[in-house]
Amino acid sequence: MPRLMNATTSEAGTFFRQRLIAHLRIARFDHSVKQIFILPGVFLAFTITGHRASLAFLWRVIVGLISATLIACSNYVINEILDAPFDREHPVKKRRPAACGLIHFGWGYVQWIAMMAAGMLLAATISTRFVLSAAALWVMGCIYNIPPVRSKDLPYVDVLSESINNPLRFCLGWYMVTSSILPPVSLLVSYWMLGAYFMALKRFSEYRQIASPSIASSYRRSFSFYREESLLNSIIFYSAAAMLFFGAFIMRYRMELILSFPVLAWMMSVYFGLSFKDESAVQNPEKLYKEPRLMIALLVCTVVMAFLLLVRLPWLQSMFPMSTP
Repeated sequence: MPRLMNATTSEAGTFFRQRLIAHLRIARFDHSVKQIFILPGVFLAFTITGHRASLAFLWRVIVGLISATLIACSNYVINEILDAPFDREHPVKKRRPAACGLIHFGWGYVQWIAMMAAGMLLAATISTRFVLSAAALWVMGCIYNIPPVRSKDLPYVDVLSESINNPLRFCLGWYMVTSSILPPVSLLVSYWMLGAYFMALKRFSEYRQIASPSIASSYRRSFSFYREESLLNSIIFYSAAAMLFFGAFIMRYRMELILSFPVLAWMMSVYFGLSFKDESAVQNPEKLYKEPRLMIALLVCTVVMAFLLLVRLPWLQSMFPMSTP
């Protein structure tokens, strides 16, 4: 009898551990690398405002990053829960915990709200505008995943609604530094379009990997409207719009950044090439660090842009003089 009880207790313990691991996995902490899109907002606001580094500032950035991560993880939880029936139709995503029935859906909804609440509590320690940006990030996750809107099922709207998280992350970084100055609209739109470029390439890579249109549409409803040609056309639009608004920002705020165009275009072209690979890291951004060419391009781009933000080059002003009436 004691042996039977011990065996039952051991099985219960194993089940509990498996369930706990599954619930941790649906939060996708490994996707926290996406919070890197917050850092340009921090750096640019820091540069423009002349804010001084301090321990209080560093602590605010750390708390802000944790807050943003919790909000993003809350969105991933609801995504996994509501996407479980569709993920079962995908050749790879069918192995996700929710699709395999490894999570308790009731506790999953509790986890979704709890992570959002924890993130918002931390956000409240930074500033009101940071709280509003964090709330907008969470609401966009609801719009993207929850019926009846569920924007991820709508062609083109799926890309635009998901990629708007990019400028929201930029705002989170900006408001870690200052709440007295609003970020430039031209840069926010550029950041949005750049995010749409990356997201559309993810859609393109996914669509190419799922050879059958019927299987693709059963996994993601928007795929019933997409074709490779239409996705490529949208990618060209997003990249052109991103560079147009980035150019507008440069001409108005920081002429030196015009020298960053070649390395930025190089990074975008490397990313574009990755989308043609099977099981591409473009479909799984958390694995992009395994792509050495992209990491080199990203590092060079980061160093060049940071240098151009910190150094003034007066001779550029004479090359691109402001027009006068």
